Amino acid sequence: MTDNARARKLADRIQVVVAETLDRRIKDPRLGFVTITDARVTGDLREATVFYTVYGDDEERAASAAALESAKGVLRSEVGRQTGVRFTPTLAFVPDALPDNARTIEDLLDKARAKDAEVREVSTGKTYAGDADPYRKPDDEGYEEDAAAATGAEAAGAAGAPGRAGGDDDTDDTDGAAAK
Repeated sequence: MTDNARARKLADRIQVVVAETLDRRIKDPRLGFVTITDARVTGDLREATVFYTVYGDDEERAASAAALESAKGVLRSEVGRQTGVRFTPTLAFVPDALPDNARTIEDLLDKARAKDAEVREVSTGKTYAGDADPYRKPDDEGYEEDAAAATGAEAAGAAGAPGRAGGDDDTDDTDGAAAK
């Protein structure tokens, strides 16, 4: 087994070699505007998967796939000649799903933008159900009574609770002696 770094380097080199060979040597009229997007090699360096995209409709994609299959031998021999590896990997061409995924994401983003615009349109001119600021402030009426009641309850709870600061319980002799 080889390390992954060597497989990645070989995959990068295969991607470049296949793209250059398609551009310079392959003159098949069925071959459309093909872009080699990625290449991956197995860990034993025996098989290479080459991902590609084709600009055009489904008919041009099918014609380009057929052209790549027929040119596979020329491409493999060129990869073997330029990489110099002992065993030239077999090539498998797979259409890349990246453009389709990007188109799907763009459609979803367009739907989200439309929904956001709809919500923005509905909310225009509307007000909140309650006050703009729901929190009480010191200048509000009734605030002083609520604050005094809360402070009194806290003081009563702290004084009567055993083991709290400020409380007097019988288990601690130092507080009792100092207070008496």
